[in-house]
Amino acid sequence: MTSKKSTVLFTLCLTSFLVPYMGSSLNLALPEIAAAFGLDAKKLGWINSAFLITAAVCQVPFAKIADLIGRKRMFLCGVALFGIFSVACAFSWNFVSLVIFRIFSALGGAMIFGTNLAILSATFEHNERGKAMGTLSSVVYLALAVGPFLGGISTHYLGWESVFYIPGIILIAQAFSIPVFIKEEWIEQSSKRFDKRGSLLYGIALFCLVFGFSELPGLEATVLVFTGILLIFLFYNYEKNKNDPVFQVRLFESNRVFTLASLAAFFSYAAVTAVFFMASLYLQFVRGFDARSAGLILISSAVVQSIAAFYAGRLADKFESSKIAMLGMGLCVIGLSGLIFTGMETSIFIIIPMLLFLGLGSGLFSSPNTKVIMGSVKRKHISQATATVGTMRLTGQAFSMGIAMMSISLFVGDSQITAEKFGDFMQSWRLTFAICAVLCIVGTYASSVNAKGR
Repeated sequence: MTSKKSTVLFTLCLTSFLVPYMGSSLNLALPEIAAAFGLDAKKLGWINSAFLITAAVCQVPFAKIADLIGRKRMFLCGVALFGIFSVACAFSWNFVSLVIFRIFSALGGAMIFGTNLAILSATFEHNERGKAMGTLSSVVYLALAVGPFLGGISTHYLGWESVFYIPGIILIAQAFSIPVFIKEEWIEQSSKRFDKRGSLLYGIALFCLVFGFSELPGLEATVLVFTGILLIFLFYNYEKNKNDPVFQVRLFESNRVFTLASLAAFFSYAAVTAVFFMASLYLQFVRGFDARSAGLILISSAVVQSIAAFYAGRLADKFESSKIAMLGMGLCVIGLSGLIFTGMETSIFIIIPMLLFLGLGSGLFSSPNTKVIMGSVKRKHISQATATVGTMRLTGQAFSMGIAMMSISLFVGDSQITAEKFGDFMQSWRLTFAICAVLCIVGTYASSVNAKGR
């Protein structure tokens, strides 16, 4: 690997570490945030969901804009914006201000997620790409591994604000180094037209769908979900007839491998993301662990994720990527199924193996499936493939949080999680993981069909 490629990979890895680190460490800080602002479990969910929905809505348009103005430029803006508003989150004075700052940081996250894989794919040749993606994925899972541990410690000793300002300050500093480490700029399209109508239609459709789902049950939420579904169909029909669409929806019509791998990615993230949110609440509220101890328990899954992702990328360069991804999804099904039967007094030594199955499965799935997606499109569509990977991840994560919030709303309601509500919380726990297990089974099927078609 040349020094130019190494510096690009280092820059991407640093950002890919800090952004998910904040998310994973934030889960451990939620009980302290709840105490500081007097929040119930559903409002706690919105601290994550507001970020995920915003990033999911904006990622595809930002990826298109990056093609027009330059991927490095968009990446730099994203790093700076994410860092500044992450620091701002530490100075939030109430729930509303925290959510607003999270929304603005999500705009930066969407710029990062919409360009990082495209920059990596443009930098590395096909025979090096699996290794590079495996490295990037392992860094993400390393962040998920140390996030609960370091976030729990920083929350315990420095307060919940530290999970925002520590990575935020580093990202602001990194923004100044990007022009030094990344010299090249990538502008793929000669056309300077931006599909404003398509972007607006896409944003409204995705917002209605994800926001409505997270607010279920309820008449208004149901109307929003159906409105979102209708607008998605309208967006699809509008975009496939455009010469310069904001998103190449025709990729889904003409590219079976791309479609199935993208769906598998969505189901994977929709199935797994809620685990760490629910587990953090379970360990700290129901089981009485402090943030530091809960982080030590959750670290087991993410450590295995990081190791598995590191080697999965290398295996994907040698063996069929789809089959490795399918194996990963199958292991996730085992872990989720075991968590359904967890009770208030279940031994931690039974819960940890289930988390290990999830960690191993997620690690084996991510980079091979990403390589399938990125390798199934032509170079001119690589930004769109990057946006698809990120959108499937963020939309899946938002849906996963929506499942958790819907389950909590059904059984716990708007109450805070107190001893009287522990039984109700466990009902929401079981429903959440039952739904997630079904989604993971569907994802395993999508991976298996994709494998047969390769």
